[in-house]
Amino acid sequence: MAMNALTCGEFCCLFCCPPCPASIAKKLAFLPPEPSYTVSTEDNGASYSLHLTDRAEFQYSQKELDCIEVFKARTKGGNKICVMFVRCTGPSRYTLLFSHGNAVDLGQMSSFFIGLGTRLKVNICSYDYSGYGVSEGKPSERNMYHDIDIAYYILRTRYNQNPENVILYGQSIGSVPTVDLASRYEVAAVILHAPLMSGLRVACPDTQRTYCCDSFVNIDKISKIKSPMMVIHGTDDEVIDFSHGLEIYDKAPVTVEPLWVEGAGHNDVELYGAYLERLKKLIDTDLPKLQGIK
Repeated sequence: MAMNALTCGEFCCLFCCPPCPASIAKKLAFLPPEPSYTVSTEDNGASYSLHLTDRAEFQYSQKELDCIEVFKARTKGGNKICVMFVRCTGPSRYTLLFSHGNAVDLGQMSSFFIGLGTRLKVNICSYDYSGYGVSEGKPSERNMYHDIDIAYYILRTRYNQNPENVILYGQSIGSVPTVDLASRYEVAAVILHAPLMSGLRVACPDTQRTYCCDSFVNIDKISKIKSPMMVIHGTDDEVIDFSHGLEIYDKAPVTVEPLWVEGAGHNDVELYGAYLERLKKLIDTDLPKLQGIK
């Protein structure tokens, strides 16, 4: 989740007018990059084909690229968004529904998905928020909720994934739709990576309560999540302070061991060996034990 620097005048205008949640969201959260991929239709629109540009910096061969399925689906908000399914392994117990961070799109995330899914032996479903990549519409908090809803519906129906086999993964701004969905549906687990308590609490670290002008209010939904939650956060996060991860973990009703990455910032947690080790332990040991699977 990247944020623009606020001048004193902009800050006063944004938070003292008073603002509406949409204005905070627009200023602090959404920075759609130039699309790194295109999608073409085939078979009279029955199927889609993915084409990556150089901006995607794809690190694998055509063989791996052929394991990526893309298609478009219309959300409750009326936007057609792009959904991606990365088949990293054969039959797998779990599938990650991954809500990515800001300033990236599915094309740029595709190599990461293949590497992560292959190492964890899971498949990964992801989607571009409205206004990102080739998804229609404009990014907004409400649209994010519509976007993840259709992605989850597709995962359940098109790919026949039961809730007990779905792991929700939300990174940075992606923690917002992830928390919202998790507060309404029980799944195998919820992973929040560098999550924020709320938009106002990011901009004004001393904020102790939720105001009507706030947006992305994860902290008020955490108590409704019944699924086991793991929180990942770098202790030196320069965008979303480490205190956000600590507070969210503290408020979660059901947790597994968190991952606090000493010295890591907002965008480099994945480079630490502890990141992959902890995720593997979650999938190979923690969840089977919680679910009574031998």
